This record gives sequence, structure tokens and C-alpha cells, in this order.
Amino acid sequence: MNHHYRDTRKIDPRFGTTLPDGSPNDMDRVEIGPTRLAFDEWETAGLVLPNLDAMRRYRWERLTRHIVERDYGGLLMTDPLNIRYATDSTNMQLWNTHNPFRAVLLCADGYMVMWDYKNSPFLSEFNPLVREQRSGADLFYFDRGDKVGDAADRLAIEIKDLIAHHGGGNRRLAADKIMMHGLRSLERQGFEIMDGEEVTEKARSVKGPDEILAMRCASHACEVAMRRMEDFARADVPKGGVSEDDVWAVLHAENIKRGGEWLETRLLTSGPRTNPWFQECGGRIIQNNEIIAFDTDLVGSYGICVDISRTWWIGDQKPRPDMIYTMQHAVEHIQTNMEMLKPGVMIPELTAGTHVLDDNLQKQKYGCLMHGVGLCDEWPLVAYPDQAVEGAYDYPLEAGMVLCVEVLASPEDGDFSIKLEDQVLVTEDGFENLSKYPFDPALMGQD
Repeated sequence: MNHHYRDTRKIDPRFGTTLPDGSPNDMDRVEIGPTRLAFDEWETAGLVLPNLDAMRRYRWERLTRHIVERDYGGLLMTDPLNIRYATDSTNMQLWNTHNPFRAVLLCADGYMVMWDYKNSPFLSEFNPLVREQRSGADLFYFDRGDKVGDAADRLAIEIKDLIAHHGGGNRRLAADKIMMHGLRSLERQGFEIMDGEEVTEKARSVKGPDEILAMRCASHACEVAMRRMEDFARADVPKGGVSEDDVWAVLHAENIKRGGEWLETRLLTSGPRTNPWFQECGGRIIQNNEIIAFDTDLVGSYGICVDISRTWWIGDQKPRPDMIYTMQHAVEHIQTNMEMLKPGVMIPELTAGTHVLDDNLQKQKYGCLMHGVGLCDEWPLVAYPDQAVEGAYDYPLEAGMVLCVEVLASPEDGDFSIKLEDQVLVTEDGFENLSKYPFDPALMGQD
């Protein structure tokens, strides 16, 4: 029998006008957020919720400081994830990735303006740090046709006026992923366009206290969803007729039930489809006594990315000895590399000091040792020695960074792969592994 969780009350009677994260105790609020199910699970787990006002202010202050330190007049953001970081507001996020209709200008004095879809300016009004809501930043051809250049000119004039009043007239303007017509119009207005991605990636790389609390909550919600997915796979795969998509759909559904948002990829495969890696999940029927490997790439509660990977053995027999050895070797790889994490360590030192995979795992190893994570996969990337580019990442780790430490142990010409990944916080004196989901005991040779 299926039990469906249904939220029928508009307010949580345990609290007053606000929930423990500072958001309105009102299920009709504009900004998206966790569901009652998530709040209940976090309370049971003893988790402390973030204060969303404090988290938003931390992000705003950090972005503003990075603008001022570089002597820019402002930062123009059109990437939906950067807009989410700056304002904590969303609007059709996935559609917005290929139809850029939103923009945010953060000026050097902290004044922030949002250009949103013409019928939805209210979507950022909950955040007082967004001082104005406007429209007119939709500079893509489908929406503007042959007059996109005129629209870009109008937007550039608005930005020029805002920078004159709030950026000291400084025409050094950072922009992240501006459309071609927008770039040209801004340059005609006398702006020197700087690398906005460098600004936002560096700003986002160090998480504040409330962001870390939000990540703990999102990680818990993701791992509960993973448990539902594993339970489904273990109960139903041996019966036959269960596809990769069936298993993957459980993670999607359970993420949404807890106020999560989307999955960035479709990286779940089974049996021989795990090698080579990066095939996407599909209709293949998973067989009894096979491996299932996946990478969550999940944008969950509070918009936080939880990017962890696990590999399961599903069946009533034991996995082969070579599978067990490869799993143990993969665990050793990420745990050894994790031990290097602490403030002050230079990123090239992580590359140089990496645990070395066996020869037959080298050709198909993963594209990086580690990468940053926050609202999505973020800067920095830590490369393997044979993939490193000198001078690309000459920076030290800082407390508050969160890195995904991962491995793809994929035997050359093999019929399986092991994919593992943990999400790890760099602390003041070392690291804390935020990922609690256990490794499969059968593949670890414990059953």
C-alpha cells in the first residue's frame, strides 16, 4: 500500500509567524522552500536550520566586497545560478538557462536591481536587498526577433544610469554570461566589460555559516531520497521489469517532495552500461545480481547542490572478487585524498599528492579529483596530474569551502564501473565529510 504525504495546513502550528529558518510560516509564500516533510525530518534528525535573511545578507556582502576589491563599478549577472546566489529568487530556472530573460545588477555601493520576466516582478520582492524590480533584460532572439539590438541598447542605457548613481561612474563592469547584443550595447555606452564569472565563482567558493547549515539540511534530504531509491531497487529489481528510469524517477520524486528543485544530469546506469561511464539512464531493465551506479547532481532544498555518488550491488549472490577489489580501491582513493584537505593547502598540492589508481583504471578515470560545490558544481577544480594546466588554479583552500571528492574506477575493457563521491567541508583545522550515506557492504566485501 502506498502512503502519500499531503500537506493540508497552511501554517505549522508549532511555530509563530516565522519558521525556524526565518521564512514566513505560510505555505502560500512566494519564494520556494522546503516542505513540511523536510522540516519534520530535519527536526527528527536534530538539524539546525539556516537563517535565510542572514544567508542572503552574507552572499550580498561577499559579492559586493569582491566587486569593490577589483575596482569595478558593478557586476551584471544573467546566469540563473548567480542570480539565485545574489537574490535567492528563482523564475523558471531551467527555461531561463537557454532563454536568458533575467538579469541582476549589483553596484559597487551594494545597490541591487533585478530585471525579471515582465509579468513576475514580485518574485524577488521578499528580499529587501533587491532594491528595484524592472523588466527588459530578455535579449534572446526568440523573444525579440530582429529588434533585439534595440532592446539591448535600452538596457545598456539603464545600466549606465545606475552605475552613474551607485557605481561612482566607474565603467569597469563585470558580466558573467551576457548575450552578444548586450555586450556590444554596453561597450557602445563606454563600459569595459570584465570577467564576471571570475567574480562570482570566487565569491561563491567560501560558504557562510548559514549556507553550511542549509547544505547540511539539503544533504540530509538527498540521502533520505537516496534511501528510498535504494529500497525500491532492492525490493523490485529482483522481481524483474524495473528499468534504470524507474529507479532514477524515485530520486526525482523524493527530491521534489522535500522542496528540492531538479537534477542536473541523468547519470544512473546498470550492469555493463556502467562502463564506459557517462551513459545516461534509460529503459534498460536492470537484472538481478548487477551493479547500479549513479551520481546525484541534485539541486535540492534551499537550492543547494548535493553532488554525491554511490554504487550498489543488487542481487542475491555475491559480487565478483574483481568488483569487490575495485570498490575497496575506489574507497581508498577518495578517503586518502580527503585527508589532504585543510586551509592553506594549495590546489596544485592536492593534484601532486593524489592517491594513484591502478594502471588498468587510469585511461577511464574521472575528469577531476575534486571540485567545488554550492548551488551547483563550482570553482575550483582539482585535476589529476596528467590533466592539470599549470597556473590555472594556483590558490589555497580556505575554511568554508566545500569540495566533492570523487572517483571513477572503471576498468579498461571492463563490464562494470565503480562511481563514488562525497561532499566535504573544509574546516578551520581540517575537514568534515558531510556525506553520511554508507558504502554498499556487499561491494566492500563485508557480506
